[in-house]
Amino acid sequence: MASPTVCLVSTPKTQTEWKLAELAEAVGVSSRTVRYYVQRGLLPAPPFRGPDTVYGEEHLVRLKAIRVLQARFLPLDAIQVELQRLSLDELRQLADSDATPTPPVYAQPAAAPPSVAPKPTARRPDAGLNRYERWALLPGLELHVSEAADTKTRALAERVRALIAEFQEKE
Repeated sequence: MASPTVCLVSTPKTQTEWKLAELAEAVGVSSRTVRYYVQRGLLPAPPFRGPDTVYGEEHLVRLKAIRVLQARFLPLDAIQVELQRLSLDELRQLADSDATPTPPVYAQPAAAPPSVAPKPTARRPDAGLNRYERWALLPGLELHVSEAADTKTRALAERVRALIAEFQEKE
């Protein structure tokens, strides 16, 4: 008599631990990026076990949330604030939300009162583009001032330039 064949059906096991390369690949970033996020405090450091160091579910959730926030054009400093503010459940919801990039919406400058309206100028082909002046303040430090900046904004920029000049004179 033949013995019955036993067929084992394995249930899919959800992964709860990842090596660095696996975690990075699962989220679509480099291993170097994951290490950088740990260094910056965006991700908690994993328990160190040498070559057997593993990352957990919280790391995966946080990385996915970071990707969503980056798609919303948030800088890393703002992302760090959001990560600290949200609970793990809120981070899960964020991580599962749509990561389609949406361009930021900037507030339009208030129109000048009619008495101070600028004189009309001839339209240039690139009139819809905002051009900037680049002011090199110090080696490695620049200030970009819009050609469309109002008088108050330009005065503030000039004050910053003057403060840096004062700083250089004292050295």
